[in-house]
Amino acid sequence: MIECHGLILFTERYEACVEFYQTKLGLPLWYEKPGLTCLRFGDGYLMIETGGRAEVTRKDISQNPVALRFNVSDVKAAASLLEAQGVPVEVKMHDWGTTGAFIDPDGNVCSLKNADDPFFTDEQG
Repeated sequence: MIECHGLILFTERYEACVEFYQTKLGLPLWYEKPGLTCLRFGDGYLMIETGGRAEVTRKDISQNPVALRFNVSDVKAAASLLEAQGVPVEVKMHDWGTTGAFIDPDGNVCSLKNADDPFFTDEQG
């Protein structure tokens, strides 16, 4: 039934968010229209639109109950790359893996996660 999956992110700081996801995170452009930019997001897409509300700091769960997760081979290395671009990342070690939390220009929560988690590999069986 479903042929493609995607996320729609409504933003207030539209241009800054498009630049952030394209330039700092490297999501490739799929297409754009006035007030809408669609970026490739793995096998799906991240559509950035106007109409959202920005916060200066990290939005809490009641303001935005979703976090965008980016699985990477090395969380600390990816965090260093983001920090070199002026994006602060809070790296945490958990018994279930390593994460790196950061926010986009609207205060939406994003997270790095180590991709060697057996759940995301064929080792799970």
